[in-house]
Amino acid sequence: MSQLSPLGELEHFVELGLGLAREQNKSVLLERILQSAMQLANADGGTIYEVTDEDSLRFSTLINQSLQLHQGGSSGMVSGFQDIPLYINGIANRQAVVSICAIEQRVLHIDDVYQSPLVNQQKAKEFDLKTGYLTKSLLTVPLLDHESQVTGVLQLVNSLSPAGTIQPFSETAQRYVQSLASIAAMVMTNRQLINDLQQLFEAVTKLMAKAIDEKSPYTGGHCKRVPAITMLLAKACADVDAGPLADFKMSDADVYELSVAAWMHDCGKIATPEYIMDKATKLHGLFDNIELVATRFEIVRRDIQFDKALSDEGRQEATQQLDFDLRFLQHTNFGGEFMSWELQKRVREIAAKYQYEMNGRRHSVLTEQEVTNLCVERGTLNSAERTIVNRHIDITIEMLESLPFPKHLKNVPEYAGGHHEKMDGTGYPRKLKREQMSVQARIMAIADIFEALTANDRPYKKAKTLSESLRIMAFMARDQHIDADLFRVFVEQGVYLEFAQQFLAAEQIDEVDISKIFALASS
Repeated sequence: MSQLSPLGELEHFVELGLGLAREQNKSVLLERILQSAMQLANADGGTIYEVTDEDSLRFSTLINQSLQLHQGGSSGMVSGFQDIPLYINGIANRQAVVSICAIEQRVLHIDDVYQSPLVNQQKAKEFDLKTGYLTKSLLTVPLLDHESQVTGVLQLVNSLSPAGTIQPFSETAQRYVQSLASIAAMVMTNRQLINDLQQLFEAVTKLMAKAIDEKSPYTGGHCKRVPAITMLLAKACADVDAGPLADFKMSDADVYELSVAAWMHDCGKIATPEYIMDKATKLHGLFDNIELVATRFEIVRRDIQFDKALSDEGRQEATQQLDFDLRFLQHTNFGGEFMSWELQKRVREIAAKYQYEMNGRRHSVLTEQEVTNLCVERGTLNSAERTIVNRHIDITIEMLESLPFPKHLKNVPEYAGGHHEKMDGTGYPRKLKREQMSVQARIMAIADIFEALTANDRPYKKAKTLSESLRIMAFMARDQHIDADLFRVFVEQGVYLEFAQQFLAAEQIDEVDISKIFALASS
């Protein structure tokens, strides 16, 4: 190899270090380290290993120019090499030069393999005989991290002279390779730390989502299903090459950022009271107050039975009407149907009609709060409770904006915080319009709505079929509540069906007339 000047050495290693630092794939990184070492030492071949958690050396890449071998790394060729244990039954493994190098943490410079007591002569001869190769000079270097722990071993084979003959590795070559090993170990350590931190962050993110799902048994899969829909739709949009979304593309970093946002989109629910998250009926609190209402009706029934002013026929008629009105309230309590003004009026009439006496005072069978709750138009939450539930998105945004996200995750708060916004600006919490939202945030809005419509774990509503869900979403697209362009991709590319086949019950997957869905969306 040619001699480098001191300045040339510095420039070479700076450029080499920068190149290694940019590489994110660990296998490719190890391969580049090996290739750089071979170039610096003018070696005919080499192998690089990484240390495993089980105290063994795992083969990563092998390159031999004379034999035209390239295994592991980016080659696509899988090697049959077994891991080399550093210790066997607690005793240092001295049957391989690389294991000795790792255990003793020192460079092993061997000029002639067949004259070295460190080399297992039988294995060396078997390898050369099998391949027709002559292994002569070796340079084996440990890769040590900042804590002087071995992270890998680099082994070079046969230094070649300018004429192409095998020669011992020079002191200059050894110095270069050792310098490279120091840079490589630092880069590998940094890359491992980054990977470990990323894995920890992902685990914490999913742990929080799981904690929220576990908090409410009725939304147990919501924080898992929304990311699934989100990523399916995002991929479908990125694959579109015509129309309004033709320019929408996502890099691997973009995909990761959206995935994090999807997993954390409801993190604010950690502060939502359980009795509201789990409110299965309109009168549900710590328990379902409909049982208290039924008890009061029993008191009224007793009063009817002992009312001497009533005839037997009148008593029977009053009791039947009492039972009929109680069944009405019990049905209304489930909140599964739209509560019309007439039905709300009937609740108030029942409250005024039936009274019972306790401690010398007259009381209605329904308290004012129970009347308010039973008159909720949709679902089970009254306006005050809905405000508390809606507050979760404000808390989500506050929590996410307080986190020091790195540059590649800076959009997580915006993506996660926009899933309750509407394209016409009537959503919450910030009343954003379509043009004020990223495509990713609009994707999450569709994912959240579709999951809510098709979820079969909500006690206050029946899970809808695909056709019912898409019909509702078509009207939402028409009314500018969801992005119409994204909804078209959602339907045309079969995202809804791909999700359904993974997560929905068989009875929910019915036939969908796509032409009718699009007609509704544009009517």
